[in-house]
Amino acid sequence: MSVRGAYEETLAYLTGLEVSAGWDLKLERMQAAFARRGHPEARFPAIHVAGTNGKGSAAAMLDAVLTAAGYRTGLYTSPHLVDFTERIRAGGRTIPRATVVELVAELRADLEAARIALTHFEFATLLACEWFARIGVDIGVIEVGLGGRLDATNLVRPIVTAITSVALDHEEYLGSDLPSIAAEKAGIAKPEVPLVVGRLPAEADAVVVAHARAVGAPVVRACVVVDAAGGLAFQGPLGAEWNGIHLALPGAFQRDNAAVALTALALAGPRFPCPGAAVRLGLEAVRWPGRLATLRRAPLVVADGAHNPAGVAALVRELPSVLGDRMVTLVFAVMADKAWAAMLDTLVPHVARAVATRVGRRGLDPERAAARLAARRPVEVVPEPEAALRAALAGAGPADAVLIAGSLFLVGEAYKLIGGDRPLFEPWQAPGTGGTEPRP
Repeated sequence: MSVRGAYEETLAYLTGLEVSAGWDLKLERMQAAFARRGHPEARFPAIHVAGTNGKGSAAAMLDAVLTAAGYRTGLYTSPHLVDFTERIRAGGRTIPRATVVELVAELRADLEAARIALTHFEFATLLACEWFARIGVDIGVIEVGLGGRLDATNLVRPIVTAITSVALDHEEYLGSDLPSIAAEKAGIAKPEVPLVVGRLPAEADAVVVAHARAVGAPVVRACVVVDAAGGLAFQGPLGAEWNGIHLALPGAFQRDNAAVALTALALAGPRFPCPGAAVRLGLEAVRWPGRLATLRRAPLVVADGAHNPAGVAALVRELPSVLGDRMVTLVFAVMADKAWAAMLDTLVPHVARAVATRVGRRGLDPERAAARLAARRPVEVVPEPEAALRAALAGAGPADAVLIAGSLFLVGEAYKLIGGDRPLFEPWQAPGTGGTEPRP
C-alpha cells in the first residue's frame, strides 16, 4: 500500500475514535496510556497554554521564538485546518505522514493489548508526546484542547503555564458561566510553577487567582506590549526587556496574546534564554493560519476561525481596517452547540449578503442560520461548504470582499479550495532518518 493510502487508513481510524467517543473529559485513560508507554510526556519540559481565545496564537508565538533561539521545540495544537499533521510540529515543521502511520499502528496495537481505549484527542496527545520524546525536543509548547483541568494535555510537565482569556464557549463541558469556565482553565496550575494570566474578566480572574494560590502556583500578570520607537517593546519579569518587535500576526488582539507569550518566555528564561534577536525574528516570522488571514486579493478573501461571541467581537473590531468600504459577502458555518445567533447578530452589520453552509457532523443546519439573517440581509443556503465558497466567490466582484467565519473547519475548507489542497507547512525531517531518530 502507498504511504498516502496507509495515511488515509490511519486517519480513518482516528476519525472513528472521534465519532465513537467524542469528548470525554477525564484523566484516568491518559494516565494509564502514558504509564504503559513509559511516560513520554515526562521526557521534555513544557509550556502549557489554555484559554477560550488566543491560546493557539500564543502557542505559535512561543514556538516561533524558541525555535528562532535555537531550541528544538515541539508544538502541539488543535484542531487542524487542512491536514492532521499540522497538529504536531517540531521546528515549525509537521510530523511526517509516514511517521503518523508507523506510530499510530504501534500505539494502537500496544493500547489494544492493554485494553486502554482512548478518545481521538487523547490518542493525538499521546502521539504528539511519543514523537516529541523520540526526536528529543528541548521543550514542548502544548495547547490545551478543551478546558484544562481534565484535558488530556494536563499530564505534561510544565515549567510555565498560561491562560490567555476566559469567555463563554463549550458550556456543555465547562459550565454555563465565566467562573465555572475559569475554574476549569485554572486546573492547569501546578505547585511552584508560575501561571501567566492574560486579560480576564474580573469574575474569571478572581477564580483563577484563588485556585492558583490554593495549589501554590505563583500568579504572574501578563506584562503589556507597548508602542515604542522602531516597533513594539516589552518589559517583563526576571529583567526581560525586548524592543523593536513587529508582530507578523494581524489584529490588535494579537498584542494581548503576545503579552502572554512574552511573559511566559521571560519566566522560562533561566532554563531557555531567548536573546532579543530571536524574539524579534520569531514574532516577525510566526505563522498561525486561519486567524484574520488574507487568502486572496481580488476579490479580497479574509478567513477567521472565530467560533464564539468573544472571538467574533474581536474579529469585527478589525474589519473596518481590513475590509474598508468593500461590499462584503459572509460565508458562515458553525457548530450547533455554539452561541451562533449572537455571533450572527455581531457580524450582520458588517456584511451586505450571506451564504450559509454546514461543516462537520456537529454543524448547525444552515437553514437555521439563514432564518436568523433573512429579514436583514439577502442570504443563500448552500449546504456543501466547497460549493458555498464557490458561490460566494462567483457573486463577488474584484473590488468586493468575502469574509469566511464561524468555524475553523470552514476556514480549513477555504484553504483547501483556494490553496489547491496544498499543505500549510513542510514536513519535518532529521537528516536521513525519516524524522524518527532521536537527536544525539
